[in-house]
Amino acid sequence: MGHSLVSRLIFLSNLLLILLLPSTCASDDVVLYAKKLVRGLNLFPDDDVNVVPATNSSLQPHNIVEKRIRFPSLVGLNSGVSVEDLGHYAGYYSIHHSHAARMFYFFFESRNSKEDPVVIWLTGGPGCSSELALFYENGPFKIADNLSLVWNEYGWDKASNLIYVDQPTGTGFSYSTDLRDIRHNEEGESYAGHYIPAFATRIHRGNQAKEGIHINLKGFAIGNGLTNPAIQYKAYADYALEMGIIKKATRNRLNKVLVPACELAIKLCGNTT
Repeated sequence: MGHSLVSRLIFLSNLLLILLLPSTCASDDVVLYAKKLVRGLNLFPDDDVNVVPATNSSLQPHNIVEKRIRFPSLVGLNSGVSVEDLGHYAGYYSIHHSHAARMFYFFFESRNSKEDPVVIWLTGGPGCSSELALFYENGPFKIADNLSLVWNEYGWDKASNLIYVDQPTGTGFSYSTDLRDIRHNEEGESYAGHYIPAFATRIHRGNQAKEGIHINLKGFAIGNGLTNPAIQYKAYADYALEMGIIKKATRNRLNKVLVPACELAIKLCGNTT
């Protein structure tokens, strides 16, 4: 198992231990339970990714096969929604035009209605797992002080069906057994300011070309997006002055000292990559 897979397995085990295990477990039991949970979620399948094989005549290859996930340590269920009633799933999808890439996702049905819109969440970075948003921002659950899970009163699943994707390959639980997939993504453009518009454009073009099912794309949103550092960075000082965050003297000093340094760093790093 490669170093990156080992790191992700350790991270996953720690996350599951923190969220789901009683504090009284012995160390050996903790390890065994963590391994059982990992296998149960099929995050590191023995044979291959959990997709329908091409030999299955009733289903097309590359269809998503997902598993129901459970959160037995949920407390404070004041919303009146049963854990059993809330659909929550996790799985992998084999990526076309890659060497061996597997993309991981969580899916949470709306607490309101299954007819609510679908929201796909891609955390930026690049290289930040979408589980960060799931547990610390807009997901159905939050981590309580006692390390259990509680319903997030402001979770976006109250008004939408949520899909969290770990991307690009090598981020979070998304992985590849071929390093060429990882290198390709590290060298290409990333950040939400790049891949969210590309993602929406691909859906729009697919709809226009009548490829597969029609996806009723309503829009996309980017938070603090990084689209063009060469333009954005040198505008920060002016923006801060306009918002009353800094004084004019500070703005002038930033433009004189820091902006040239940022512009040089951007140039050395390849501008937008």
